[in-house]
Amino acid sequence: MSALSPSWTAFGYLIAAVCFILALKGLSSPASARRGNLIGAAGAVLAVLVAFFSEDMKHIGLIVAAMVVGTAIGVPAARRVAMTQMPQLVALFNGVGGGAAALVAAVELRQPQASTGGIASAAGAFTVLVGCISFAGSAVTFAKLQELMTTRPVVVRGGQYLFGGSLAVAVALAVVVVVQGHDGTPQAWTLVLLALVALVVGVLFVLPVGGADVPIVISLLNAFTGLTVAASGYVLSNTLLLVAGTLVGASGTILTRLMAAAMGRSLTSTLFGAFRAKAVTASGAVEERPVRSGSPEDVAILLGYARKVVIVPGYGLAVAQAQHTIRELAELLEKRGIEVIYGIHPVAGRMPGHMNVLLAEANVPYEVLKEMEQVNPELRTTDVALVVGANDVVNPAAKTTPGAPIYGMPILEVDQAQQVVFLKRSMRPGFAGIENELLYDARTTLLFGDAKDSLTKVVSAVKGL
Repeated sequence: MSALSPSWTAFGYLIAAVCFILALKGLSSPASARRGNLIGAAGAVLAVLVAFFSEDMKHIGLIVAAMVVGTAIGVPAARRVAMTQMPQLVALFNGVGGGAAALVAAVELRQPQASTGGIASAAGAFTVLVGCISFAGSAVTFAKLQELMTTRPVVVRGGQYLFGGSLAVAVALAVVVVVQGHDGTPQAWTLVLLALVALVVGVLFVLPVGGADVPIVISLLNAFTGLTVAASGYVLSNTLLLVAGTLVGASGTILTRLMAAAMGRSLTSTLFGAFRAKAVTASGAVEERPVRSGSPEDVAILLGYARKVVIVPGYGLAVAQAQHTIRELAELLEKRGIEVIYGIHPVAGRMPGHMNVLLAEANVPYEVLKEMEQVNPELRTTDVALVVGANDVVNPAAKTTPGAPIYGMPILEVDQAQQVVFLKRSMRPGFAGIENELLYDARTTLLFGDAKDSLTKVVSAVKGL
């Protein structure tokens, strides 16, 4: 089988790169996100085919076997994953990408025929270093989101010094790889040691991050992976990898900054704030205090005779798969002449856009999905704020409790509404692990139970009004 000519290879890569750019553009809006995703997938398929046919394959059997195994694992995982587990899947796939780039760079640097030189060996060392950090860090974020370990920050004694020392050693080893590559081929032991120390750095980098900050770290690690892919493109002399990696690195960096701004803190405080944090009263231990709970009929009366209702969806709504039921409730209220809008926090759920996608599945119109800046002024004239499975994004501790994990994060100010209804499974704190004082407010009514089951009962009660 003859390989593609260099001109056809370059043309194929150009088309794939254009597809990636158009995909990012499409993903910038919910209305065009599906189309953008399909364009990006088409570009990825084209890139794989061009790479497959661009040169004679000496190990075609191993290549095909790896593609079959990867497809057998990836397709079922992507099709079966629940929307609530999408952030974990993103973290896992991102980590695999970083690890793969590190392995490819390490193998390429060890090739005797590879024309490394100073710049190429520097790019390879960078790929191994950052790729392994991304792999290990993504594994930790996956474990946190999957609740295989505590979601709270894990701070070991002297952790900042251990992290700084490990990073210094990793950088020193990377310099050794560059020096060895400049004179010939880097030693295998140097590459292995660099990879191992970088894995330790990745774990120490993410352990102190917890609560609602974990999605920010996922975005940052995604940018790291993009940079490693771009650097590996230089090592492999592959233009498409350079373009694709740069796109991912740039977009991931921008998203990280936007998410940090949405949380109301700098990226530095997000990553290393746990080292400086002091003990706070809101520790996550549930204090025995009286709350006002209600029945579905009580909630139906509050909603059915209101003039304006703001619905605040959260992770609990996603877990219960109650998006269709909440849409049915909203339509019933609108038929009664009640104004209904949805208040969407930038990091509602577990990642940006999580709630938008979930509600789009239930055909909720885009125009009623309002961002936090639009909703907060509306809450002052709202009769009932219906909070479904959200906690941290409405927790007043973000404004009143210095030292709390979410302190400084802009929130949806549901405490400004005349009445607040919380749909919760229990009094367990949110993802950040701190209590919400709003639950004990005299204006707050709690409806305990699964969100979908509770909403179904409220819908029935509203129909009976």
